[in-house]
Amino acid sequence: MTAGTDTAVVRRDGPGLGEAETNARLARSWATPPGLWGWLSTVDHKQVGRRYVVTAFTFFVLAGLLALAMRMQLAGPERTLLSPDRYNQIFTMHGTTMMFLFAVPMMEAFAIYLVPLMVGTRAIAFPRLNAFSYWVYLAGGIMLWVAFILNVGPDVGWFSYVPLAGPQYSPGKRVDFWAQMVTFTEVAALAVAVEIIVTVFKQRAPGMSLNRIPLFVWGQLVTSFMVVFAMPAVMVSSSMLIMDRLIGTHFFNPAEGGDALLWQHLFWFFGHPEVYIIFLPATGFVSSILPTFARRPIFGYTALVLALFATGFLGFGLWVHHMFATGLPHLGNSFYTAASMAIAIPSGIQIFCWIATLWDGRPRFATPLLFVIGFIVVFVLGGLSGIMLASVPLDSQVHDTYFVVAHFHYVLIGGAVFPLFGAFYYWFPKFTGRMLSERVGAWNFGLFFVGFNLAFFPMHILGLIGMPRRVYSYPAGVGWDELNLLATAGAVILAAGVATFVGNVWHSLKHGVSAGDNPWGAGTLEWATSSPPPSYNFTHIPVVTGQEPLWTLPQGLPAQGLPVVGGLRVDQRELLLTTVVDADPDLREPSPEPSIWPLLSALAVTALFIGSIFTPWAVVWGAIPLAVGLIGWFWPKSPPDTPEPVID
Repeated sequence: MTAGTDTAVVRRDGPGLGEAETNARLARSWATPPGLWGWLSTVDHKQVGRRYVVTAFTFFVLAGLLALAMRMQLAGPERTLLSPDRYNQIFTMHGTTMMFLFAVPMMEAFAIYLVPLMVGTRAIAFPRLNAFSYWVYLAGGIMLWVAFILNVGPDVGWFSYVPLAGPQYSPGKRVDFWAQMVTFTEVAALAVAVEIIVTVFKQRAPGMSLNRIPLFVWGQLVTSFMVVFAMPAVMVSSSMLIMDRLIGTHFFNPAEGGDALLWQHLFWFFGHPEVYIIFLPATGFVSSILPTFARRPIFGYTALVLALFATGFLGFGLWVHHMFATGLPHLGNSFYTAASMAIAIPSGIQIFCWIATLWDGRPRFATPLLFVIGFIVVFVLGGLSGIMLASVPLDSQVHDTYFVVAHFHYVLIGGAVFPLFGAFYYWFPKFTGRMLSERVGAWNFGLFFVGFNLAFFPMHILGLIGMPRRVYSYPAGVGWDELNLLATAGAVILAAGVATFVGNVWHSLKHGVSAGDNPWGAGTLEWATSSPPPSYNFTHIPVVTGQEPLWTLPQGLPAQGLPVVGGLRVDQRELLLTTVVDADPDLREPSPEPSIWPLLSALAVTALFIGSIFTPWAVVWGAIPLAVGLIGWFWPKSPPDTPEPVID
């Protein structure tokens, strides 16, 4: 049924049910069942998003503890705190956890929670698929860490290069657990990407045309398309690797017609876009935080959107700069050098637009803005070293040295973790209804900023004077002692910054100041509903009249003045679908109820994936419970017997 005939723009005090009655009916329709059953069967995007946030942050803390262990081992020459084998496992687990279990899932967590709110809809697209994605992600992470605890964790680096990762040089099951973990996490990532794309294209509030979409949503949309195109490459490569190891194929065995470099091409075709899959949502954080605290609309909206698209496109054209030392043709290397330098242009455009927004605004230096400023400083330094590494002669000299370690962390921690902490402080009131302490937040920022630079800046110098990556020890008297000790001291300060944040969250959850609906006076739609939002997000679907719709209202609380859409049922879950370009009302669509089948399907997938590490027959027999789970998931239900629909 088209919505054009029965959906009209009205005010909140317009005709229909009263506000209290509407809220009560919506609360019943969108409620999650109580108790353990409801916890396991929920499809509420806010609950799933919070679970993603907590789980990903837990993995971040675990990976950080592994990093501290490595820094303690390297604080001085010839230390024996860790054995070579355990160091290799810790080194691999640190990188794998940060890249696969923390960075991408954390960015998706914010998308899951915020995108439906920011586009003005009541639920994410495919909510059961959303719940399934979380359970699969959780199972993959638990599997990897249980393997590590049992001393069968991967030990060949987060990049798992062949032939080291092949059956000849890495017998046993360590690499197999790594390869299957990749499959777990990429299935989850692809599911979330599809949900975000459909939500953004078809569930935007009326009036939210393409030129009014929040920049955070644009960043998540581009990121989702990058996931769709990049993640299959690493899923294919990890599947080829595990088949080489388990059933005797020879995809990467040159003696049997395979090619070891094929692994690097497939892996880095995913691996370098993944850097931007992590970075682009972080730019969305920045573009949301800056206007709020500069008290003016973002400068250069169109340029920022085009920069996001340019970054997403160019990100697929420079993976070979990870392979300059492999002996590829010089002519080919020149093209990847050019692409590696060109991608700095859209990043530079974004930074200049952000600075212009601050310059022409009236900045309020709250904790979220402090982390944004720290991000700009650190990311510019990381970007400059990235331009240096785009040069083949320089890259050949510092390849596999600590210079690359320094660059990598300046780009990823500077480009993603600093904005992420700013986002935590900015949206924590929306998640919980309480404020984080600003005084503790300032200490959090100071410790994190000082500790980070003290930990990683010396690594540039270590790399230039010859310290290689991935070594568990080094001899005395080569000039590396003091810089390594300085880096370890910085890592301790950095850890203190993270601990300060955890303490701030713990205290604020219990004793934090009540936030109110819109404590920052922000202009986007997620602040047009209560904090935290109800299960149905919005009592009435708002109508958008500008890029910062809440700032277009002349007076009063934002939610009280927005024009809204009526005509949706309140006695059952129903969504308003809109057109792709102009977001005109198009269709009314039912939204799925809570269900246990996504969890059961995820358990079946888990059994299939883990079983296949030990026997190929697990794929055959594991398909049976998976089929049962999917049949239960999609089994059609009879429509409820409601001859007279109740409409808001």
